[in-house]
Amino acid sequence: MCQLLGMNCNTPTDILFSFEGFHRRGGLTDHHGDGWGIAFFEGRGVRLFLDDKPAADSPVASLVRQYPIKSENVIAHIRKATQGEVNLANCHPFQREIWGQYWIFAHNGNLVEFHPDTGCYYQPVGSTDSERAFCHLLETLRQRWCQPPTLEELFAAIETLAAELRGHGVCNFMLSNGDWLFVHCSTRLHYIVRQAPFPTAHLVDDDVTVDFSTVTTPLDRVAVIATVPLTDNEYWTPLRDGELILFQDGLPLLHSVSTPPTRRVDTGGCDTDAAAKADPAQS
Repeated sequence: MCQLLGMNCNTPTDILFSFEGFHRRGGLTDHHGDGWGIAFFEGRGVRLFLDDKPAADSPVASLVRQYPIKSENVIAHIRKATQGEVNLANCHPFQREIWGQYWIFAHNGNLVEFHPDTGCYYQPVGSTDSERAFCHLLETLRQRWCQPPTLEELFAAIETLAAELRGHGVCNFMLSNGDWLFVHCSTRLHYIVRQAPFPTAHLVDDDVTVDFSTVTTPLDRVAVIATVPLTDNEYWTPLRDGELILFQDGLPLLHSVSTPPTRRVDTGGCDTDAAAKADPAQS
């Protein structure tokens, strides 16, 4: 299955250290070689980089690694295809507009027998279950509110929609409008909050170490979320099945855990409960 990476900060920050390890999982230290993408919010705009080549060999990934873009919200995705061809249209993250805001979405999992009705406002361009889920989520929100709801109302609605999606299979996802980062866990996600006193961190996927105290200020705070922890000398908090967290300014702001539904079984792929238990590294 795919790999997710997210960052939420209280001040614009580059993601070069985390991305240095993360991109290697796209065909070098792991087998996720079916494309990748990364989105950076800058004010009301978004810089979105996509490539259907493996991230470890991608010239676009090389550009991102050498380009210290600073952002308060970042979502990245490395794809291992379960539904949909390997092409650019099926690369995550996906981008849409709602309420005059760009929203970015990336998904790790496999939604079985998930074919929502065609929406009036949002339709998929590619052929993935992930993009269908994103369009369904935004369509539901747009049909309910023509103007942005309160944060509490929005969180409750996304919690309900996440539970619906989880009924169709594995559904780890990240969703952001540049102000907040929603993170939902279905099988496997971890997060860490870095703040003063800042640690020295060492990557799992490469022999690279950074002393964050030399590149930050005492007021900086950064939350990093990943499918599998990126460093081997820090404690990463695991999320539970059904857990939804909203991050703002580098901290978990809202949180809920819903009862996991009975998932549909996909006997033709690896995205089942049985497969996740047999090989946790694939979930």
